[in-house]
Amino acid sequence: MIDISESVMQFLLAFTVAAPLVGAAAALLPAPPGLRGKSPDQAVLRHGVTVTGAVLAAALVLTLGFDHGRSSMMQATTDVSWIPALDVRIHLGVDGISLPLLVLTALLTFLCALYSYFKPPAGPSPKAFVALLLVLESGTLATFAVLDLLLFFLAFEMVLIPMYFLIARWGGEGRQGAAWKFILFTLLGSVVMLLGLLLVGLKAGTFDMLALATDNGRDLSTSLQVIAVLAIGVGLAVKTPMWPLHSWLPDAHTAAPTVGSVLLAGVLLKMGTYGFVRIVLPIAPEGMHVLAPYLAAFAVVGIIYGSLACLALARAGAKGDLKRLIAYSSVGHMGFVLLGIATMTPTGVNGALFANVAHGLITGLLFFLVGAIKDRHGTADLDALAGTTGAALYGRAPRLGGLLAFGAVASLGLPGLAGFWGEMLAMFGAFQPAEGLSRPAFLTYTAVAGLGTLLTAAYLLVVVRRVCMGAAPAADQPPLADVQAYEFAAWTPLAVLTVLAGLWPAVLLGLTDPAVQQLLAGGKS
Repeated sequence: MIDISESVMQFLLAFTVAAPLVGAAAALLPAPPGLRGKSPDQAVLRHGVTVTGAVLAAALVLTLGFDHGRSSMMQATTDVSWIPALDVRIHLGVDGISLPLLVLTALLTFLCALYSYFKPPAGPSPKAFVALLLVLESGTLATFAVLDLLLFFLAFEMVLIPMYFLIARWGGEGRQGAAWKFILFTLLGSVVMLLGLLLVGLKAGTFDMLALATDNGRDLSTSLQVIAVLAIGVGLAVKTPMWPLHSWLPDAHTAAPTVGSVLLAGVLLKMGTYGFVRIVLPIAPEGMHVLAPYLAAFAVVGIIYGSLACLALARAGAKGDLKRLIAYSSVGHMGFVLLGIATMTPTGVNGALFANVAHGLITGLLFFLVGAIKDRHGTADLDALAGTTGAALYGRAPRLGGLLAFGAVASLGLPGLAGFWGEMLAMFGAFQPAEGLSRPAFLTYTAVAGLGTLLTAAYLLVVVRRVCMGAAPAADQPPLADVQAYEFAAWTPLAVLTVLAGLWPAVLLGLTDPAVQQLLAGGKS
């Protein structure tokens, strides 16, 4: 930690949220003559790298200036009136819960911009692509930084249009249908969520999330809290996504360009689970207590469903798409996050937050790798890749094959890597849920989730066997390009952080635990 004044911290957080918006507007303008490089397209892609790099640098300095000894307190706060008639305020701040997600978003967006500079997605003008990428980053960062319910809703919705166009204009086969499905599902969920947010804010007399969390639902009746949790939870569950509201996700991932899939899995899904932790748990605890067993039940169904869907896609002859398989795996992994939240215990919620970050790192890496495999082979179809003997990536492109195997074992929760801790803590929380929750029910959920970990290992090992192993390539088979320098630059940070988070989980848990303890106590230290 370094000593940075509060005013500088406020500026850094405001810059982190607002700079991508300014950068998006600038991306649509003609490049100055001295900065055009070889072509206008190259100049605008370089602009994207520069802006996202500056935002990542600001987020890292913000992390260095963050007082880790007071991670339960909101820091770098800005609070100014915006719409006095509704008491809506531009209220920003970060604590131990939101800071890791803020940094994860800045990192993944920068890596996507860097990857796109060397490998621009096929489609219309890069100007629009870079502008949409930056608007998407701003909306995601704002979601994790705002402390007003209506601002949260605006930021939550801000990401939908950029992601829709990234899929519809730069996606692959079936992109129009996938984009429409994505926007319709998420918009319908958001309408219901808005009603829940308005109900809470108008009944409590404030939209300030800190004031509502401190009040801990004391001004809201149990029945009203149940209605609010149902309404807000539907919108959040669609974005997470929770079974059975997940059906938009596989199509969106299959059709999206590589960087679209990375950001969709790496940060957009986290907005839903973050909303459960930041809004639902502290603001409507009694309503959450009533509905927590049902949330946990949906979560473990999602774990099993996602794993079985992946097993079906991975088997020979199923014509399974690798991107679709990883999308279904996200349904299972996010099920563990929801299970941890549903326990309403510090152990479970800390596990959920850890699993959030781990999933962003590991699944982001996997979508990068699958995108590279699809670029090299012209397909992500498992049967076409593996043939009858296996794709033999270990022999044809050993670094690419090794990274895919690393991503797979990290995703299945191998101890010592990031994927292990979050899912283990979520199950520990379910083993001993919060007082008043049915322990027999949660013990059943724990057992079912444990079965899910075995199924996860099964389908990921099948994928490794079919894609990485196989007979030696024939002499007349064209060579396969191994990992390029720009790919190493984009992927290495994710692999390194996956290892570091697995070996030193206390760094992340030390940030989140004090904030979680205070949040579950209703804002009281």
